Amino acid sequence: MLRLLGWLFGFTLFCAFAAIGVAAVYLQQVSESLPDYTVLKDYQPPVTTRVHAADGTLLAEYARERRLFQPIETIPALVVDAFISAEDKDFYSHGGIAIDGIARALRDNVMAKIEGNDAIQGGGSTITQQVAKNFLLSAEQTWDRKIKEAILALRIESTFSKDKILELYLNEIFLGLNSYGVAAAALNYFDKALYELTPAEAAYLAALPKGPNNYHPFRRTKQAIERRNWVLDRMVENGYLEVADADQEKQQPLNVSPRTSGSQLFSAEYFTEEVRRQLGKLYGEAELYGGGLSVRTTLDPNLQGFARKALMNGLINYDRSYGFRGPVASVDISGDWGEAVNAVKPLSDVPEWTLAVVLSVDANEAQVGLRPETDVDGKIVKDRVTGTLSGPDVKWVSKKLGAVLKPGDVIYVSEVDGKADHYTLEQVPEIEGALVAMDPRTGRVLAMVGGFSYAESEFNRATQAPRQPGSSFKPIVYSAALDNGYTPASVVLDAPIEIVNADGSVWRPENYAQSFYGPQTLRVGIEKSRNVMTVRLAKDLGMPLISDYAKMFGIYDNLTPVLAMALGAGETTDMRMTAAYATIANGGRRIVPTLIDRIQDRYGKTIYKHDERVCDGCNAETWTQQAEPLIIDNREQVLDPMTAYQITAMMEGVVQRGTGTYAKSLNRPVAGKTGTSNDYKDAWFIGFTPELVAGIYIGFDTPKSMGKQATGGEMAVPIFAEFMGDALNGKPPTPFNMPAGMTQVWIDPATGVKATAGGAAIYEGFKPGTGPNLVTSVIGVNSDAFNAIEQGQNAGVDPSQDPTQDVNQGRGGLF
Repeated sequence: MLRLLGWLFGFTLFCAFAAIGVAAVYLQQVSESLPDYTVLKDYQPPVTTRVHAADGTLLAEYARERRLFQPIETIPALVVDAFISAEDKDFYSHGGIAIDGIARALRDNVMAKIEGNDAIQGGGSTITQQVAKNFLLSAEQTWDRKIKEAILALRIESTFSKDKILELYLNEIFLGLNSYGVAAAALNYFDKALYELTPAEAAYLAALPKGPNNYHPFRRTKQAIERRNWVLDRMVENGYLEVADADQEKQQPLNVSPRTSGSQLFSAEYFTEEVRRQLGKLYGEAELYGGGLSVRTTLDPNLQGFARKALMNGLINYDRSYGFRGPVASVDISGDWGEAVNAVKPLSDVPEWTLAVVLSVDANEAQVGLRPETDVDGKIVKDRVTGTLSGPDVKWVSKKLGAVLKPGDVIYVSEVDGKADHYTLEQVPEIEGALVAMDPRTGRVLAMVGGFSYAESEFNRATQAPRQPGSSFKPIVYSAALDNGYTPASVVLDAPIEIVNADGSVWRPENYAQSFYGPQTLRVGIEKSRNVMTVRLAKDLGMPLISDYAKMFGIYDNLTPVLAMALGAGETTDMRMTAAYATIANGGRRIVPTLIDRIQDRYGKTIYKHDERVCDGCNAETWTQQAEPLIIDNREQVLDPMTAYQITAMMEGVVQRGTGTYAKSLNRPVAGKTGTSNDYKDAWFIGFTPELVAGIYIGFDTPKSMGKQATGGEMAVPIFAEFMGDALNGKPPTPFNMPAGMTQVWIDPATGVKATAGGAAIYEGFKPGTGPNLVTSVIGVNSDAFNAIEQGQNAGVDPSQDPTQDVNQGRGGLF
C-alpha cells in the first residue's frame, strides 16, 4: 500500500510538473505573440473635427468615430465614480486583474457548460483588461484572448498610472450613437459638456459599455432606465451618492436628445459643405474625419440668416408669378391621414414650412392636416393638428383652391400671421440662385447661400455653377480703360458696328433697348449699360488687355480674347465675381476669398491661417517707448487706387440713375452693376458699400429664358437691397474715400465738359494731369463717324439678325 501511495504521489508530482511545464511553454508562446503594449504611450485616437462660425457657434462636426479627447484631469469626479461603480469598483486597488471577477467568470462558464452552452461567457474583466482588449486585441470570445488580456493587463498596470489607464478607457469606450468616449457621448446623448451632467445622466452613460443597443434610449427605454438605476445603486454602495439623492435621480426620465451630425445651422449647409470640401483637399479624408481639427470659419450667423431670407424671398416671388404647379405628392387618406402624410419627407432646412395633407376642399377653402411630429425613429409622438387654408390667404394662386387641390394632396403650408390655425400655401421654386457676402478688405466670406434648399439640391450655385455674368463684367472693361488713359468723362461712340469673326460671320452688337445713342461718356455708358460702346471701347483697348485684367481680378483663368467676351459672354461663378468687385471696393488690392480664418490641430497648434499680412512689431514682449505695431499689406495691387475710386463712383451712378435704382432705398453710398445674359437666362447684381460686398445670381439650373422682365435690375437688385438693408441696419452710412492727389470737378455727364454745379452735373473725380474735356470730342472715331452717328442714333436692330442667336456665337449681354 505504501509502495502504491508512493507511486501515486510520484505520478501526481510528475503530472504537476508536466502541467507546469506545458503551461510555462504555452505562456511563453503567448507572451511572445502579444502586441506591444507600450504603443499606448503614443495613443492618438481618431477625434472629431469641429467647424465653428466666426462667433464660435458650432456649425458642423465630422467624424467616423465621434470622439472628443478629454484629459483625465478634466473629467469630473461624478463621471469617474459612475463608471468605476458600474464597471470595476476595485479599480484603484487591484493590480490589473480581479480575483473575484475571475471566480465569477469561471462559475458562469461552468454553469453554461453544464447547461450545454459551449460559448465562452463574458464578464470578469477589469477596466485595465478592457483597455487591453479595446486597444490591442480583438473582441473574439476565446480562452486564448482572455489569457492574453490578463497578461497584458498586468503589464499595463506595471507601466502606466491608474489615471492614465482610466483616461485611455474613458476616451476609447464605445457608448452608442456613434459615440466613442465619454465627452462625445455627453454631447451626443444630452447636448452637454461633461461638467454639466446630472448623476442620472452620468449613470446612464456608465450603463452603456455592457451593450449600448441593449439599453437604447428609445427602443429599450424600460431596460435603459432599469440599468441606469442599477448604476445609481452601485454608486450609493460605493459611497459616491447619498440614498436620498439617488432616489431623486431615479425619478428622472432619460431626457436623451440626440445631437445631429453634419451642419448644425440650418441656414449654412452650403457654407459648411464647401468648408468640408476644402478641408478634404488640404489634409485628406483621414485627417478630416479623425484628426480632431478645430476650424474657425469666416461665417457671420446673423448675416447668413439675412442672406438666406433675402434669396429665398426673391426666388419665391419670381416663382409665384407663374402660379401653382401642383402638390408635392398625393396619398390615400381613407385610413390614418397622419401616417399617410408622415410617409412624405419634408425639406429639413426649411423649418418655416410644414407639410400638410388636404382633408377636404370646397370652392375656395380647404381643411388640412399637418404632418405630425416624430421621434428619431420616425414614430409619431404628438396628436394630429388640423388647420384651414383659405383663398384670401393665398392670393398668388390665380384659381380657386377647389380647382387646384383635392383631398389627399400633400402640400407645403406656413402659418398666417395673426390668424390662429390658418395657413397659406407654399411651393418650392423651380428657379435657383446664389448669394455671396464678403468683407472687401480681407476677402472673408461672411455669408454664402448656394440655392433655395440644400436638402433638395446639394449643388452649390455660388461656387459650382459657371454662368455668363453679362453686363456685370463691364466694370472690368471700364477699369482697364481708366488704367490706360481714359477718364470717366471720355466720350465713346454708341452707334452701329460690325465685327467680322474669324469664321467669316458678322456680329452686330446691339443695346438692350435696340437703339443707339451717339457719343456717350464712359460714366453714362456704364450707368445705362451700353453694349455697343463697350464693344468699341474693348476694340480700342484690345481684347488681350481685357483678358489680362479678367485674370488679374480672378474672374477667369483664361478668357478667350474675342470682343463678345467684353459683354460677359464667358462663364464664371458668383464667388469669383463677388471677389472681383471686392478688389475694386478695397482700392485695388487682389483678395483671395476664404471661408476659413484659422485651423488648429488636436493640440491647439495653428496649422493654417488665411491672413498673411505682415505685422511689424507684433512680437514685442515689452513696451520700450517703441511705435505701435505696423500691419504691412503685402497683397498684390492689381488696380490703381485712383482707378478703383473712379470706377466705384461710376457704379454709384448705376444705383442713383442707372439700372440698379432699386438699391437707392438703402439711403447710403452704394456702388454696383447689374447683369443680364442673352435671352434672359441669367440675372446678376454685384454691389458694395465700403464695408460689405454682395453678389447675387439668379437662373435655372438648366439654362432657359426667365422672361423679358427677368433682368438683373428687376430680379437681383431687390434681393441685394433686402440683404444689405438687414445687414447694415443701425450702422451709419460710410462714404467711399477718394485717394489723395485726385481732384473733383463738376462735369456735364452727357458731354464730359466742365459744367456749373447743380442740375444734372456730376462731381467727377480725376487723376493728376487729367480733367474734363475742353470740348466735346469722341475718342477713336474714324472719318465716317458722323455718318454713323446720323444713321445710327435712332436706328433699331437689323431685322435680318436672328434674335435667338446664342451669346457665344457673337451676341453680348443685355444689361
